[in-house]
Amino acid sequence: MTDKNTGSADAAAEKELEGVPEHMKDDASEATDAKIAALEEALSTAQQEVLYAQAETQNVRRRMEKEAQDARAYAATGFARDVLSVSDNLARALEAIPAEMRESESMKGLVVGLEATGRELDSVFAKNGITRIAAMGMPLDPNQHQAMVEIPSTDVEPGIIVAEMQAGYMIKDRLLRPALVGVAKAAE
Repeated sequence: MTDKNTGSADAAAEKELEGVPEHMKDDASEATDAKIAALEEALSTAQQEVLYAQAETQNVRRRMEKEAQDARAYAATGFARDVLSVSDNLARALEAIPAEMRESESMKGLVVGLEATGRELDSVFAKNGITRIAAMGMPLDPNQHQAMVEIPSTDVEPGIIVAEMQAGYMIKDRLLRPALVGVAKAAE
């Protein structure tokens, strides 16, 4: 079944070609076929380019979303590094208080206050994804620990951390500050 418009278009094309020699009709037909093939190829190329452009746009969008997430997640990194020194000093202050002064009624309030401040600081760290790196008794991991000294030991196998000079911390899955450690080495 032919469409009325298609039939009239074919008839119009035939009428135009009336009186044209056969070999010229074949040339015109070949030229038309070549134009159609070229247009189909151009259409195919354009469709492919559109698909590539859409994929690239989607990749850029995903990359931007990831960068925005990372910016939000790690925005406080500099501030967190600064607060770590406050935490270190608070821990040193607590360690420096002798046991007899801890038991003294006049110092008990100060000690309890310092310990509560330390716990609150740890809670704030936990809320913000800041965690302490395990060090003592662990094998040296250059991605988390910085060896400061080698300590001869017969009790522990070489490469195991036997001293921690400064605690290390992670913020989510990134290193905030490496742990400064002493590592066992074979005794001479």
